[in-house]
Amino acid sequence: MSDGRVNSGLFTALQNIAATLLASGRTRLELLGNEVEVGKLRAIQLMLMAQGMVFCFGVGILLAVALLTALFWDNRLLVLGASAGLFLLLGGVFYTQFKRATHHPEHVFAASIAELQEDLRQLKAAAGHESATK
Repeated sequence: MSDGRVNSGLFTALQNIAATLLASGRTRLELLGNEVEVGKLRAIQLMLMAQGMVFCFGVGILLAVALLTALFWDNRLLVLGASAGLFLLLGGVFYTQFKRATHHPEHVFAASIAELQEDLRQLKAAAGHESATK
């Protein structure tokens, strides 16, 4: 009957391990889902702020150029040409900055990856401890 207890104890231990792994997996999936949701909301918020900013700056710049053109009517071609050159130059600077920012993206799901690495480390440590006791 002691053989039955060993098999029963082994089966119970395997069930406990399976339950622990499933619970850990569920927790990691929930964390991943939370990170996706937070990232999506942040991206939408940033996009809306950027659109509002671009619109307001665009209208402001057009009105400023119109004002300068009206003030310096005798030199209107010079004012319009200088304004166009300035904004094309600034557009090039922003394009360069945009390319640089998108070249090195942030790590997605960094918290989930860190948690999974910690889980793997703990499993390896437990496996090493288990094999050392045998």
